[in-house]
Amino acid sequence: MQPQVIATTPFEGQRPGTSGLRKKVDVFRQPHYLENFVQAIFDTQTHVAGGTLVVGGDGRYYNREAIQTILRMAAANEVKRALVGRGGILSTPAASCVIRKYRTRGGIILSASHNPGGPDGDFGIKFNIAAGGPAPESVTDAIFARTQTIREYRTLDCPATDLDALGTVRIGDMEVEIIDPVSDYAELMESLFDFNAIHQLFNSGIFRMRFDAMHAVTGPYAKEIIENRLGAAPGTVMNPEALEDFGGGHPDPNLAHAKELVALTEGPDALDFGAASDGDGDRNMILGKKCFVTPSDSLAVLAANAHLVPGYRAGIRGVARSMPTSQAADRVAEQLGVECFETPTGWKFFGNLLDAGRITLCGEESFGTGSDHVREKDGLWAVLFWLNLLAVRQQSVAEILSEHWRRFGRNFYTRHDYEAVDATAAEGLIDHLRILLPGLPGRRLGDQTVSYADDFAYTDPIDGSRSERQGIRIGFESGARIVFRLSGTGTEGATLRIYLEFFEPDPERHLRDTQEAMQPLILIARELAQIEARTGRSEPDVVT
Repeated sequence: MQPQVIATTPFEGQRPGTSGLRKKVDVFRQPHYLENFVQAIFDTQTHVAGGTLVVGGDGRYYNREAIQTILRMAAANEVKRALVGRGGILSTPAASCVIRKYRTRGGIILSASHNPGGPDGDFGIKFNIAAGGPAPESVTDAIFARTQTIREYRTLDCPATDLDALGTVRIGDMEVEIIDPVSDYAELMESLFDFNAIHQLFNSGIFRMRFDAMHAVTGPYAKEIIENRLGAAPGTVMNPEALEDFGGGHPDPNLAHAKELVALTEGPDALDFGAASDGDGDRNMILGKKCFVTPSDSLAVLAANAHLVPGYRAGIRGVARSMPTSQAADRVAEQLGVECFETPTGWKFFGNLLDAGRITLCGEESFGTGSDHVREKDGLWAVLFWLNLLAVRQQSVAEILSEHWRRFGRNFYTRHDYEAVDATAAEGLIDHLRILLPGLPGRRLGDQTVSYADDFAYTDPIDGSRSERQGIRIGFESGARIVFRLSGTGTEGATLRIYLEFFEPDPERHLRDTQEAMQPLILIARELAQIEARTGRSEPDVVT
């Protein structure tokens, strides 16, 4: 079967963001749009030819159609073998697991993560390297550069592949194996965690939980692991069916978008534990009875207790966090005597540290936590880690958190999101802050004195690569911080994120309401950035 060579012209705006190329579905459905980007991958990642490629996605609208396009193009570009999740399904961490387990040459993952789905929603695509993680900037820059000069792409004219039947078929000279999307990942989880202890917890008669799959990709994974293998009661997994439009919901596991789950942990008959994951399965939210665990605190708690879990019994080598994430993990690393790294936002920045063996655990405040078991953040992994700790420590989530704060102190932390802000206005706000930076150190803002102010830059300690303009940091003599940055994961306008934190060592003040405690910093941030005047917004859209 001879490849077809199709003439094309470049599209504007195909530069990948922090985790791939994300646009509205209608943008991807334009003739040649997806094909151009996929061909740019094959043109720049020439080592994939002759090897094995993993393909899968979160099941959102356009997932199946896109996979058919990718498979035809992979065969035309001399890929030898493709591993595809049944139904076109592979959670992002499961895809990383498969890439690593079978030592493939990379993978193409289709997802817009926590963004809404459906015909009017968002779609996304990214390339993961052979280590299993998102492509570094050197790779994404090369892919983008190729999209700007592309003049043709290669494909095959052949029938669609049956994605629902396990087994092997051929497309031209390429072998396509449709695999169980859950089994490899579930086996990896069983090797890391004490399933017997968690099973006993579920059958103790005194522990109740719910996991909200949000009609997204983790549904089948959670059903198999939590209900089938760990023995949780049927129905423990809420909204388990993965739907193309996520049931009309917003598959972002936070207090604003998982209200049904949150309510179950707050009432008079509150659950002991609640958890949720997002569209592609790489994010998580952890809740206890009347208790929300911030992602920053979650990373710190896991680091402090890793030795209690079989997969990490020997301890951790180090920990890394994204720059906007609170400094709670830093305090744990200091006491443990291990390295702690501050990186830009984007999971790809953890990859070199993981591959070099410098860190074991890593996390981002945007509900992402992970370890060296794969090269992506992993929502269900984080939930199982917490379940293992609850089973071993025989304490509630609130008790574990309070004990952690007594030992390390509490980093009060919150994030305010202003979504779909006019992009020009958002850029103007950040430029305004950049102009102010040189004059801020030593200045009094509210009841705080500025100790440093910069636009965060990062030099990778492994390969020496440099990343600049990664977010405005304003640090105060008290240890408090305010961070401003524009998100790279949206598809409409700009999302302005403001991160605020301060450290409280006094246990008597650890149970204060977070937003109330943060009010002085919130006012400083709003006034300094002139948020209302520049964006027209008087309040954030989402507070976490």
